[in-house]
Amino acid sequence: MRKLVAIAVVTGALLVSACNTVEGVGKDVKSAGDTVAKTAGDAK
Repeated sequence: MRKLVAIAVVTGALLVSACNTVEGVGKDVKSAGDTVAKTAGDAK
């Protein structure tokens, strides 16, 4: 039973940290897209 609880806690921690990581990647991709769009607009 203790092993199952330990696995559940570790899994939960990994899921929470993965969400933060995915959110950060999303912000980075959005920033890169905004930069490309601005550069394309400036080139017109």
